[in-house]
Amino acid sequence: MDNKPKAVFFMILSAFAFAIMASMVRLAGDIPVAQKVFFRNLVSLFIALGMLYKHKINVFGKKENQKYLLTRSILGVLGVAFYFYAINHLYLADATMLNKLSPFFITVFAYLFLKEKLSKIQIPVLLMVFIGALLVIKPQFSFSMLPALSGAASAICAGAAYTLVRFLKNKEHPSTIVFYFSFVSVVATLPIMLLNIRIPTLPQLIFLLGTGVFAAIGQITITFAYKYAPAAEISIYNYFSIIFAAVIGFFLWGEVSDIFSIIGGLLIILAAAANFKWRDANASAK
Repeated sequence: MDNKPKAVFFMILSAFAFAIMASMVRLAGDIPVAQKVFFRNLVSLFIALGMLYKHKINVFGKKENQKYLLTRSILGVLGVAFYFYAINHLYLADATMLNKLSPFFITVFAYLFLKEKLSKIQIPVLLMVFIGALLVIKPQFSFSMLPALSGAASAICAGAAYTLVRFLKNKEHPSTIVFYFSFVSVVATLPIMLLNIRIPTLPQLIFLLGTGVFAAIGQITITFAYKYAPAAEISIYNYFSIIFAAVIGFFLWGEVSDIFSIIGGLLIILAAAANFKWRDANASAK
């Protein structure tokens, strides 16, 4: 197998794993969000710790990077919590669509804080994404739109978190960044979970552990994908998670998104495809 097909395979596998993770969050039922976030990151914590131990890497990173690692971790925890809340209250495909706005927020934050330039294609692409998001969210002056706003907030937090990951990429080992995030997430959610703990049934416990297992699989496979090909060449395939979520939502809960959400989702995917196509053409021209 050539490297590019391998990368695409691992990226699609990652999208599938994250869609399964989202379904596990829903299947865990009335377990509080903090408890779900705790289990989601507990598995990643031990995997990252094992990788750090194997490669003899500093667990908590360099002193000068602590504020960036901590900020990235807090944003990551908030992003996961917002996403899980959205999953509990929206159709699975709609929650996934809103969460997949994060790459576009990375573009905005990278422009604002890392001084990366916006290309001519990225400005209309961001406008298209904004319109698509509005169609999925369907703004209205009532509490009923809180889950949709939570889904969008998850993308904003994830976008800010991954912007910091980009900033740290040559300063800290990836395993250190993952461990730090997982550690902060477990420590932050543990007291909240204990204040409102719900003793899970056996099926719920399996689903809670499943969120951690499939999140870890998604993280590992996406790491392999980026190992075999640059992000700019394969990131578009991560949007398969929307399709997987729609199929899972239909078969498990009979969910069918309304016409506005479908059009909004298509706009978001088309925007991602346009941005991907431009990057690919630009890379080939260099």
